[in-house]
Order: sequence, then C-alpha cells, then structure tokens
Amino acid sequence: MTQEPASTVEEVVELYRRYADHNYDETVSQVDHGLQCAALARRDEAPEPLVAAALLHDVGHLLHLRDGGDGPVPEDLLHEERGARYLSLVFRPDVTEPIRLHVRAKRFLVAVRPDLLEELSPASVESLARQGGPLSATEMDAFTSEPAHAEAVLLRTWDDAGKVEGLDVAPFDSYIPTLRSLARG
Repeated sequence: MTQEPASTVEEVVELYRRYADHNYDETVSQVDHGLQCAALARRDEAPEPLVAAALLHDVGHLLHLRDGGDGPVPEDLLHEERGARYLSLVFRPDVTEPIRLHVRAKRFLVAVRPDLLEELSPASVESLARQGGPLSATEMDAFTSEPAHAEAVLLRTWDDAGKVEGLDVAPFDSYIPTLRSLARG
C-alpha cells in the first residue's frame, strides 16, 4: 500500500490508473469527473495549477478506494484534506490549496446562494449534509480569509458541472505533461 503523502507524479498517475474508473457517488467515474472538471477549467482559461487542481481534486476518494472502501460512507471522510495532504510533497500550494478548500467552497456557495442547493446533484446534497451544511457567518469569515478561497470557489463550480455521462473530453494521459511541469523540484 502506498504511504501518504505521494512522492512523485508517477505515484499519483498510478493511483488514477488503478482506481479512477470506479464510480464513487456520482453517475460518472472518478476519472471522467476529474477530466470534465479539468476541461471546464481549461475552457475558462484557468492557470495550469488550477487545471491540475480541477483534475485531481477528488484524489482523496481514490485513497479511500485504495484502502478498501467501496463507495459512499455515512460519515465525512474529509477527502479534501486527505487529498491535499497526499499531493503536498509533489505539488505546490497553488495546486493543493484549492483542493483542500473545495468542500468549504461548496458550503460557502450554498450559504451565499441558498437556491444553489436545488442545482446540486443528489450525491452533492447528501455529502453537503455530512460536511456540515452551509457555512456559518464565522466559518464564512474564516473561509474568505484563506488565500486560495477564490480558486476553490472556481474549482467548486467546475466540480458541480463536471458530472455529465458520456461527455467527450481529453484523456487523462494528456494532462501528465502538465502535472510533471507543476511538480516540485
């Protein structure tokens, strides 16, 4: 079993090759979801670190699968924190911080736009409840003081939109050069 955190891009790629074809809590596979999010980030001309964050934002779910989990669980596994920690030795904070904050970004968006709740997928509504629901005023202040909060909000918008069955997007391997170019050292 791979120990956390990862130490190379190749280790991250191997995790995706082994576990990303699994569905977690949506109708698309983990890899399709990440690829759709990355494609949306590229469409919106996001900087490459944010494209990589969009691609890898749910890596914490893959770690759960790697460790024997086989689907949704009734408690919050803090996949965003686990994923950011897993990637922390390989990538800079401009990749990992939006990942770490993307769940709080969902909670933030629902707090500032309660109507957004109607637009979330059923799985996102379920996970929102496990994750604490909309942010409180105090939590909103803490979130907006995070340097990467704006990037996390962008990531979250792509996260919500990247759940389309059968959408044709670039393959995972096309992002490997980007991931390598963003790797530390």
